[in-house]
Amino acid sequence: MSKDSIELRAVDQPNAMSLMVSDEINNSNQDDIRLRQLGKRPLLNRNFGFMSILGLACSALCSWEGILVTSVPALSLGGPAAVTWAFVVGWIGTISVTATMAELASAAPTAGGQYHWVAMIAPESCAAFLTYIVAWLTTLAWQAMAITSSYTTTTILLGIVVLSNPTYSPHSWHTILTMWATTSFAVLVNLTGGRTLAKFEGLILILHLAGFFGILVPLVYFAPHKTPEFVFTAFYNNGGWSSQALSFFVGFPTVATSLIGADCAVHMSEEIQSAALVVPRALMYSIIINGALAFAIIVGLMFSISDLESAIEAASTMFYSFLQIFQSAVKSTTGACLMAGIIFVLSLASSISVYASASRMMWSFSRDKGLPLSRYLVKLTKNALPMNSILATTAITLILSLIVLASSVALSALLSLVVAALYSSYLLVCCLVLWRRCTGGFQPYIPGSELFDSGHLSWGPWKLPEPLGTVNNVFACFYSALLLFWSFWPQANDPTPETFNWSVLVFGAVLFLSVLWYVVRARHYFKGPIKEV
Repeated sequence: MSKDSIELRAVDQPNAMSLMVSDEINNSNQDDIRLRQLGKRPLLNRNFGFMSILGLACSALCSWEGILVTSVPALSLGGPAAVTWAFVVGWIGTISVTATMAELASAAPTAGGQYHWVAMIAPESCAAFLTYIVAWLTTLAWQAMAITSSYTTTTILLGIVVLSNPTYSPHSWHTILTMWATTSFAVLVNLTGGRTLAKFEGLILILHLAGFFGILVPLVYFAPHKTPEFVFTAFYNNGGWSSQALSFFVGFPTVATSLIGADCAVHMSEEIQSAALVVPRALMYSIIINGALAFAIIVGLMFSISDLESAIEAASTMFYSFLQIFQSAVKSTTGACLMAGIIFVLSLASSISVYASASRMMWSFSRDKGLPLSRYLVKLTKNALPMNSILATTAITLILSLIVLASSVALSALLSLVVAALYSSYLLVCCLVLWRRCTGGFQPYIPGSELFDSGHLSWGPWKLPEPLGTVNNVFACFYSALLLFWSFWPQANDPTPETFNWSVLVFGAVLFLSVLWYVVRARHYFKGPIKEV
């Protein structure tokens, strides 16, 4: 190599580095300009790139791991074919809803997500009221999701213990202490700071994909296989419903929830570089990747069921049917425990992502003075970390986990708030976007343009082309309404207090109290997202 070429490289390297730094600064400036157009000051550090936020989104969704957990009711009610096709319907519907969310996330990438969008696109006469209700529903849904992730992780671990030692019988206090331990781990990782969390989520994405093959390969290789008819056409009606279709839809929401929480990346928007493009792409990639992995797992699991009755009965002793299916497939308790251990680790990683999103949602609502003690919850550390919101989310989980001492039914009722609260917010947002589309409320995206131009909103750089965008929007409204309706139904035709679906009571109580508090007090001070700049 000549001296001239060596000198040329020595000169070019600093220039290349400075160019990269300049691009990062320019992207950060564009993000901050967009955020200021939304009326918010950029306070959080933008530590997340595409791969790290994709890792967080995939981990929070925990789809192929989650379907092993959420498929139990549908399997016992409608059989293997009900699980398979319920997931397909749920995946298509979730892609549709996520695409609509992605369009809005590109136009207005803010941690407030749904409630900030409602404030932008709702009629002025009711914008403050709808914003307040959606903000409460979304905040409480993510708090309930944080508790759900800890409870799921805990019961998977206890199920593994029961699998390895059938004489063990978990007590309520065992569940609580284990929940506290898993919650503490997730929170400690969140408290390390945004930069560390971003690197951790990139690692989790790799584990998420590697773990998939660690489960699927031994499952389909060692297990005796059922026929395709068993997997795709074997429907049952074990809930005593009047028709097979009714039985299918009653079990449908539990399978569809394996893809719930796709908006997690939205609530991290103010910590993401090039958010207007990265957030919608992360939303769509995560739902497509996770959906494909989950579909492969559910088909492999259904093909590997050697004894359907034993698998259903295992849910009452080991919490989840997949533990028994693993054991019968690999013919080894140790092998089944190792496979289940992969699910436990990834479930624990998922709780880290869920707590990150839940705390940011709480912080965002507190920033707009919508929560009690907002002035404390909104405070940031010197590293721009919403520590108080993270600790508040932790405290809520630790306190509400004590409900297990009284009744596991009461805790299940609380956790059922997730589906109803999130999808009611999705439904309202999708309907308002559709109304704006049909009335010409959005302007085409022009690089460098203002978000609000002559009283009209402008789309972001990511948008579905028309007429696909409108058609998809209509379908998203229909699917959200469908899932919300069936989420309130009990699993059996003649439910007992233990099998009754209490989500209608919990959701109704939250909605009633939110409206009451708004009428009595909040309407006097809450006018929507506060314009800070």
